[in-house]
Amino acid sequence: MIGTPKKTFQILKKYNFKFKKSFGQNFLIDNNILNRIVDGAQIDENTMVIEIGPGIGSLTEALAKKAKKVISFEIDTRLLPILEETLIDYNNIKIINEDILKVDVDAFIKSELADCDKVMVVANLPYYITTPILTHLLENTTLIDGYVVMMQKEVANRLNAKVGTKDYNSLTILLNYYTDVEYLFTVPKKVFVPAPNVESAVVRILTKKKKEFNVNEEKFFKFVRSCFSQRRKTLMNNLITFIGKDKKELLMNICLEVNIDPTRRSETLTINEFNNLHKKLLDSNIIN
Repeated sequence: MIGTPKKTFQILKKYNFKFKKSFGQNFLIDNNILNRIVDGAQIDENTMVIEIGPGIGSLTEALAKKAKKVISFEIDTRLLPILEETLIDYNNIKIINEDILKVDVDAFIKSELADCDKVMVVANLPYYITTPILTHLLENTTLIDGYVVMMQKEVANRLNAKVGTKDYNSLTILLNYYTDVEYLFTVPKKVFVPAPNVESAVVRILTKKKKEFNVNEEKFFKFVRSCFSQRRKTLMNNLITFIGKDKKELLMNICLEVNIDPTRRSETLTINEFNNLHKKLLDSNIIN
């Protein structure tokens, strides 16, 4: 098995591999953690898995033993020959040297994975780009059933944060709109090489079959992000920054019309309150 300290260090030495901070590389060296990630994804022989950042293939190998197909996107060309060697015994793995942020994932799934009943993203995400990856996938794909992903614990806490807490932000609302989030378990620093400076966590994110309401998603999330642009300021102050000082009185009246105190902070608003406020602003032609 690849995901052991001994095997990992053998591979790194053989290829004289040097970690690049710019790629956020931290390889897992604990098979117990790897198996818990795979179990959390509830993979079977009809599941297609998309992996992002396979490293030397430790999680890829664990996934391939359970899934019908594993498609791994790896941006670091130095890892391609290593993966070719470490995963040589598996014929259900495909490594693609592309940036996932530039991939039309729905088109890819339709062309590559039409014979699979379920599509899951399972990955040890590079910490520096976790939020952009999740945002890109959630906003641009409709064919992914769920995600089981490892990330910085601090980010994991934001994904399923409660309204009114310091971790609640625009990312929380994005996830709440598209998915149901479950914090699975914490991962200690010692099970990585090199060890990261922070604790990690594994989260299960399941795509909702039906959303609570329908909106122009691009406009709605642009509006939500603007409400969190300066967390220490009130909702009203953020709205003024977004829309303009000349609309202050009108904005206050609109907030009151939808039963929102404009002096509240944005982290105290539920997703439905954001939707009601956004809808009223659109209806009043304050924003478009």
